[in-house]
Amino acid sequence: MSARTPLHLAAEIGGPPHYDAGHYLRLARLAEGGALDFVTLGDSFARPGLDALAVLARIAPATDRIGLVPTVTTTHTEPFHVSSAVASLDWVSKGRAGWHAEVSTTEAEARLFGRRLAAPPAELWQEAGEVADVSARLWDSWEDDAEIRDTATGRFIDRDKLHYVDFEGSTFTVKGPAIVPRPPQGRPVTVIDAIGVPSREAAARHADVIHIRATTPEQAAALRDELRTKAAAHGRDPDALRVLVALTVDLGDVESAPEPGLESGPQLAGRGTYFRGGPVDLADLIAQWHRAGAVDGFHLTPITPERDLERIVNGTVALLQHRSLFRTFYPGGTLREHLGLVRPASRYATARAASASSASSKEV
Repeated sequence: MSARTPLHLAAEIGGPPHYDAGHYLRLARLAEGGALDFVTLGDSFARPGLDALAVLARIAPATDRIGLVPTVTTTHTEPFHVSSAVASLDWVSKGRAGWHAEVSTTEAEARLFGRRLAAPPAELWQEAGEVADVSARLWDSWEDDAEIRDTATGRFIDRDKLHYVDFEGSTFTVKGPAIVPRPPQGRPVTVIDAIGVPSREAAARHADVIHIRATTPEQAAALRDELRTKAAAHGRDPDALRVLVALTVDLGDVESAPEPGLESGPQLAGRGTYFRGGPVDLADLIAQWHRAGAVDGFHLTPITPERDLERIVNGTVALLQHRSLFRTFYPGGTLREHLGLVRPASRYATARAASASSASSKEV
């Protein structure tokens, strides 16, 4: 990866539960002021709190450019509803939505629903990959110009441009088509943590953005290369992946010498590598790893969002911008544009066009 490859930065705005959407809005606007690619809002069936997707739907009209990525648990939920909810977020945000796919592994969480017992992680991540697959198919099931809205004839849609997905997974089937028109981005951005081995296959097959955990640039580069190779084996363009190092940050201390390579930093399960230091230290580390070609960027989780996100934006990000390592404004309006990802064509529209072209050739 060239040192000139754009650096991507994202931040988590969750933490202890808050029941005031204004709290999350202030953090999202702060991140937007730093031109971060997106913010995430964690969610889980294992703890109380507001629904992350609903909160970000509230935040969407009150922000302009920042990408909005809620955690959506695929276990115990209906894939059709997941697809519809994420598509709706993309519409209300005008193309700035993503979703962070997660699974639910405990019996306590399973009992909340009473539908089935907890399953091994490998099975849950296979199901999560299938949810990502069918969601993409449902988003494609409306062609971009399927809506007619012709009041003179009373026609709202061209039914020839709506398609059944007829998907059969290991634990569910979905006929389709979607009930929400094709999202502004075509397909909202899919984010998956490849921190554990069971999720790595689903990430390589379906994710646009992949979070990894690494303690050295060399380890990060090796994981990134592995994921790109896996993606290529699935017929995907590895250059369409964005691999971010997940880093939990504590910027409460005064400036101090950073822990070299983070080798001695304590690990926080499921949250990536832990960094403790000052904003300048963090900027130096990000610059070093990115210049080494190890990563596409970082997903930063502040230990104390109200304090540390401000120091990330006004300290770390401002310094990276001063060094011309990170943008100072958003060049586009959608999350895909922030990430340098193309808007995909509907697979059904492409197939229909190919079929029509073939038929025309035979007639000639």
